[in-house]
Amino acid sequence: MKKLLVAAALGSTIMLGACESEVEAPVAVEGQVPGISVDNARMILGAVEGNPAAVYFDLTYEGDRGLTIRRADVTQAGSATLHDYGEYDFKVQMMEALPIAIKKGSEVSFEPGGLHVMAFEPSPELKPGDKAEVTLTVSGGGTHTFEADVLPAGDERGLPAPNSGDDS
Repeated sequence: MKKLLVAAALGSTIMLGACESEVEAPVAVEGQVPGISVDNARMILGAVEGNPAAVYFDLTYEGDRGLTIRRADVTQAGSATLHDYGEYDFKVQMMEALPIAIKKGSEVSFEPGGLHVMAFEPSPELKPGDKAEVTLTVSGGGTHTFEADVLPAGDERGLPAPNSGDDS
């Protein structure tokens, strides 16, 4: 009977070991948060040199654990903050965003008139056609870095989407 139990236990261990080798853990890449992907990243320069620039992008998250986006940095700017629009004193205005919660399946658009990154004191060397390096910091200290196309002020990719509602 003892031999049968030992054989069963050994067989279970071997089967578990086989299962573990089939599941691949996400590969950690420096500057990337597993599960986050960013598309359509662009930085719209201010109309006047030295004015803040805005960074917009589409983010999707397929990671298994919930995170919050806590901070944004732009390498070619003096400072950067996550911004959103909200109501204060009966007026809609831009303000610093609270941490942005994401979970598996989240799709978040950073877009004109909504969430975005403000890049203060952008480098005067940034010109349309260049790339800006953007880094998001998430809860736990992980970072996700991506490049954004630098576009001129007034570029249609930096304008609010037209209202699709009927204004009549």
